[in-house]
Amino acid sequence: MLLSIHINNYTLVESLEIEFARGTTAITGETGAGKSLVLDALGMALGDRADSDTIRHGKSRAEITATFDIRKINAAHQWLQKNDFDEADGQCILRRLYTTEGRSRGYINGQPCTMQQLQLLGEMLTDIHSQHEHQSLLRRETHRRLLDEYANTTELADEVSKVFRRWKQVNKHLNDLIERADELAARRELLAFQVKELQQLGLDNNELSNLEKEQQTLANAGQILEDSHNLLAICDQSEGFNIRDGLNRALSILSGLKHKPDALLNAEEMLQSAMIQVEEAIHEIDNHIDRFEADPQRLQQVEERLSAIFELSRKHRVNADQLVETLESLDAELKELDDGGESIDSLQQEQDRLAALYSQQSAQLTALRSKAAVTMAAEINQQLQLLSMQGAELVVSLTPAADGELRASGGEDIEFLISTNPGQPAKALQKIASGGELSRVSLAIQVVAAAHSEIPTLVFDEVDVGIGGSTADVVGQLLKQLGERGQVISVTHQPQVAAHAHHHYRASKIVDTVGAESAMTPLNQQQRIEELARMLGGAKVTEQTLSHASEMLSLAAG
Repeated sequence: MLLSIHINNYTLVESLEIEFARGTTAITGETGAGKSLVLDALGMALGDRADSDTIRHGKSRAEITATFDIRKINAAHQWLQKNDFDEADGQCILRRLYTTEGRSRGYINGQPCTMQQLQLLGEMLTDIHSQHEHQSLLRRETHRRLLDEYANTTELADEVSKVFRRWKQVNKHLNDLIERADELAARRELLAFQVKELQQLGLDNNELSNLEKEQQTLANAGQILEDSHNLLAICDQSEGFNIRDGLNRALSILSGLKHKPDALLNAEEMLQSAMIQVEEAIHEIDNHIDRFEADPQRLQQVEERLSAIFELSRKHRVNADQLVETLESLDAELKELDDGGESIDSLQQEQDRLAALYSQQSAQLTALRSKAAVTMAAEINQQLQLLSMQGAELVVSLTPAADGELRASGGEDIEFLISTNPGQPAKALQKIASGGELSRVSLAIQVVAAAHSEIPTLVFDEVDVGIGGSTADVVGQLLKQLGERGQVISVTHQPQVAAHAHHHYRASKIVDTVGAESAMTPLNQQQRIEELARMLGGAKVTEQTLSHASEMLSLAAG
C-alpha cells in the first residue's frame, strides 16, 4: 500500500509530501499538469526514464521518494531477500534522484539499485493504468498473471516453470555430452596412454635430483680421483711441505714457549682445533679414494634414465621435476571421465522423466486455465456493459503451443482479445481499444481480478474519458469497490467519480510575481462539496450547484 510520495524540485514543485490512506483517493483540479503530478512522480520513483526537463527551473537535481507498506506482500518480501536488500520494519522506500547533467540514481531502502530493479519491484507494489507506455495491460505476461491469479493456479504455474527450467538444463547437458561423445572418447584414450606411460617410468619425487648429481660425479670420475690424490698430498703426503706437518711444527713452537701471552694461547687452541679438523679431512679423503671408482656402465644407465625422463617432460611440455605432479593430474582427470561424469543413458532417463512430469502438470494447468478463462471473460464483459461499452466483448484466448514444445509459461499463449463492436473479430487490445476504452477495459478487468491479486495499489489516470452521467457514476462505484479491497488512486474529470472516493485531493497551481508552484491539498467534507460544485458548474458556483454537489456526495456515501 502506497503511504506517501515526497517530491523535491520536480516541475513546479519545490517540496511536497502527499500522504495516502487505504481506500479510494480521487485527485481533481483545474490543470492537467497538476493532476498528472502524482502519476508522473510515481512513475519516476518506479524507474521510468528520467527527463532532465522535469527538474524545477534553477535547480540542479530532482528527487522523488515513494514509501510503501509491504507487510502483506509476500512477493515483495521474497524479492528483497533474493536481491539482498534490507527491509525497514514492513516498509519499502523507493528513491529516485536525477540531475540536469543526465545522471540518474535509484535506491531501495537506502541501498543503491538499478532502474530495472526499481521497475521489477515497483510492478509488485503498484499497477498504473493510464494512456501511456507503462500500461501493464498491453503485455501478454500480465494477461497470464491475471488469469493465473483468477484461477488460483499461480503456484502450479511456478511448478511448471521450475520443471521446465530443470528439463532445459538436463537437455542442454545431454546434447553437449552427445556432441562431445567422440571427443571425450578420444580424450579418455589419450589420458589412459599418457598415465600408463608415466606410471611405467616410475619416477619418484627426489629421483631426478639424485640422478643428476650421480651423473655429474660419474661423468667426471677421472678428474675427481686425480684431484683427490692431489688434495691428500697437500694435506698429508707431500715430502716438501704438507698441512699436517706445518701444523705440527707450529704447535711444537707454541708448546715450547713459556709465559705465552693470551693471543698466543688463543692461537694455540685454534691450531689444535685445526689439527683435529685436518686429521678428519685426511681420513675422509683417504676413505673416498679407497671407495671411489669410475663405473662407465653405471654412467650409461644413469644417462639413459635421465634421457627417458627428459623425453617425457618435453612430450608433456613441463619441466622434468613436474612429471610426478603431471601424472597425478592426468590420472585424476581420467578417473573423473571413467567414474564421475553422468552417462548419456542416465541423462536421457532424467530428461524423459522431467518431460513426463511437465506434460502432466502443464495439462492440469491448461485445464484449470481454460475453465477459468470462460468465467473470467464473462465477468469482465458484465462490467464492460455497465461501463457503457455495449456490444464490446472480451475473450481470454488460449492458443496451444506447437506439438512437443516445452515452455516455461505452460502449454499455451494467453492473451486478452477484444471486439468493441458486434460482428467484429476479437483482436489485441492495443490494436482495437482507444485510450479511453483501454482504461475502462483495465478497470473492468481489475474489478474482477482484484480479489485474487496481491498488488495493493492501483492507479487510474482519467478512466472516465469520453463518458458521463450514469456511466461515470458506475465508474465511481467500481473504483470505490476496488478501494475497499486495497488502495486506489484515481485522477478524474468527473464529479460522479470523485464523489464515490473515500479521500479527495485537489491539484492546483499557484502563480505569483516570483513564479508558479503546484500544490496538492487534501479536502474536508465542505471543501469536497465546493470542489464537486466547481466540477459541475465550471467557474461560476451557485447555490444550486452546491446543493447538487452536496446531494451527490451524500448519495455516494450512502
